[in-house]
Amino acid sequence: MLLAERTARIQPFQVMQILARAKTLAEQGRSVIGLYVGEPDFGTPQAIVEAGQAALANGHTGYTPATGLPELRRAIAERYRRWHGVDLDPARILVTPGGSSALLLAFAASIDSGREVLLPEPGYPCNRNFLEVIGAQPVSVPLSNKGLRLSLLALEAARTGQSQGLLLASPCNPTGQVLTLEEWQQAADFAQRHGLALFADEIYHGLTFTDALPPSALNVTDDVWVTQSFSKFYGMTGWRLGWAVVPPDAIDAAERLAQNLYLSAPSMAQHAALAAFEPEVEAECFARRDELRARRDYLAPQLEALGLPLLARPDGAFYLYADMSAYGDDALDWCDRLLEETGVAITPGIDFGGATQDRAVRIAYTAEVKVLKEAVARLAAFTGRR
Repeated sequence: MLLAERTARIQPFQVMQILARAKTLAEQGRSVIGLYVGEPDFGTPQAIVEAGQAALANGHTGYTPATGLPELRRAIAERYRRWHGVDLDPARILVTPGGSSALLLAFAASIDSGREVLLPEPGYPCNRNFLEVIGAQPVSVPLSNKGLRLSLLALEAARTGQSQGLLLASPCNPTGQVLTLEEWQQAADFAQRHGLALFADEIYHGLTFTDALPPSALNVTDDVWVTQSFSKFYGMTGWRLGWAVVPPDAIDAAERLAQNLYLSAPSMAQHAALAAFEPEVEAECFARRDELRARRDYLAPQLEALGLPLLARPDGAFYLYADMSAYGDDALDWCDRLLEETGVAITPGIDFGGATQDRAVRIAYTAEVKVLKEAVARLAAFTGRR
């Protein structure tokens, strides 16, 4: 069978291969500690589950408007007012089948075939594959400076006459970094100066550990595509529900694309998500955020003591990005051996690109502290640092 040339350029997501191997080992009776997939052990809050069950019982199983339920779009807009002080027109919000669909929609609406999008890396590996699907060119911007912070010099060096977009994530997967208001302003100014579409991946918003909620890109500009998801903060990974905030002049184009690409997001998931904005549910989700902070605060110094220093400051999400170069120069092989010999599954940096990919590993603190303690004990034995 003939396949499109683009399929040869779609890179595998290494973490999914680790998942498959970890599952095989577990089926063989091995004790496996999975710290690789971006899905904490909390599950969906019960109030959301019950709202979804009620939606099914009440027959909410048909199509909704392509842009999403009006009441859900209003609730999302209200969250931006409460969390970020942003007065957002609900017409700019499109509810999507997951955050990935939101980003695909944004790329399809604003990036032409053959043009380039700047992707600071390390970053989420699917982003470059999304661009391949629409015939655009991903351009890696390696962040090799100390702390892997956003570098305008690196962006300028990577930009060409074919550049048409810039994607930034805050909090970032895999580093957990959170962009400051000043960094968002610098990015917005850079994009405007060079005529680039600006994309903001904010799917981990709410899961941040600073004293105040971090800024959104919408705090500095309306000329931005913001992609969001119910998966992370609200624990709704399998419900496949997200949203996009589109620039004011892109509403019509985005809606037409949504109508043709996916018709509408899942109806029952949208009705269930209305419960996510109830004060008691939001409080439950912030309590989970606090538990994740406790896990980070336990695990980060343990990794440092094992000779796995962090490459970036982890102020959000639920990942630690560590340097394993004290034990070799091939993180992929090291992760494979770690899994086979100890049952601890983590993700090699090759998934995330950038200058550190061969010496970096991502560890997801998605299990409770007692499980993390066992993982640390196994890591200590593996590295010889008991």
